[in-house]
Amino acid sequence: MRQTISFITLGVTDLARSRAFYLALGWRESSASQEAVAFFQAGSVAFALFQREALAEDAAVSPVGSGFPGFALAHNVDSEAAVIATLEEAVAVGATLVRPADKVFWGGFRGYFADPDGFLWEVCFNPLIPLDGEGLVKLP
Repeated sequence: MRQTISFITLGVTDLARSRAFYLALGWRESSASQEAVAFFQAGSVAFALFQREALAEDAAVSPVGSGFPGFALAHNVDSEAAVIATLEEAVAVGATLVRPADKVFWGGFRGYFADPDGFLWEVCFNPLIPLDGEGLVKLP
């Protein structure tokens, strides 16, 4: 298997609400989107929103589940001030602030919000792994 991720698809409870949330964050929806799925280009990865029950059916698993899903999405920015501004922006359009921005023991700065379905987003400034000219993470 090649070391790559092509899509991240979130199974959401209310597709219209989730679509509106990400649009309110300033994300631009792809023309490939359809009524049943919303697509967004996120750097080199495609990000998709799909009805939770339909995604579970497609994978042949139960849609029932709650609590911590065992992962968080991350959005890296170029400064501590940008972490705070991004968290405020997300909360202003309907996110729940889960952890206010603060310094991390290793030298970074981060905070967390949850989208309308409770998916965790870390907003992080990592001075050890700077962003490239396009704002993308490039690991050493």
